[in-house]
Amino acid sequence: MRTVYATVLALLITGTQALASAGGGAGEGLGLFAMFFIAFGILIILFQFIPGLMLLGGMLAALFKSSEKKHGEALSGNDKAA
Repeated sequence: MRTVYATVLALLITGTQALASAGGGAGEGLGLFAMFFIAFGILIILFQFIPGLMLLGGMLAALFKSSEKKHGEALSGNDKAA
């Protein structure tokens, strides 16, 4: 069993060295699928940004409307007492 582990480890080490040095020194840049993946991620972020802004606007509007409503109720309550 130890020889199997040693053999697999030796193959992994030499395999990763071969994959790491396969490019030589020339960089190939991003492939077509990598560009599609990055574009897809950017689209997801952009499409989630718009509803997030709408949600934030709704929360801020409700926050300020509730404080105005409470302030108006307090004023009308003072008018009834006088």
